[in-house]
Amino acid sequence: MVNNSGFKLIFIIVVFTGVASYALFRAYNLIAGPSLEIQEPISGSTVTDPLITIKGTAKRIAKLSLNNRQIFTDEEGRFDETLLLAEGYTILTVRTEDRFGRKVRKTIELIYQPPAGNPASAHNH
Repeated sequence: MVNNSGFKLIFIIVVFTGVASYALFRAYNLIAGPSLEIQEPISGSTVTDPLITIKGTAKRIAKLSLNNRQIFTDEEGRFDETLLLAEGYTILTVRTEDRFGRKVRKTIELIYQPPAGNPASAHNH
């Protein structure tokens, strides 16, 4: 049989563990910092359509930009931006920052090459 002081000790341990777990759960956003994930396009790709869509997810952020232009996420942190590429090599930069000034940056390198026979790719001679 456990006496009264044993119950008090168990109660204190349970309460302390619960409070500590809740504090860690709430502090996760402070500890983790911002996250940025690009789903598409895949960096290093060659594309044949000049109109591309950049899709990704950003969490725990205060700011989000694509090539230094502010963009926005939905409630789940997803973003979806459409761009028109110039022919040739392009570098796109997505940046995030949280409210504590921590930053994450990802770059996407693409090559836009129009299909052969496309009048837009023909050179005047």
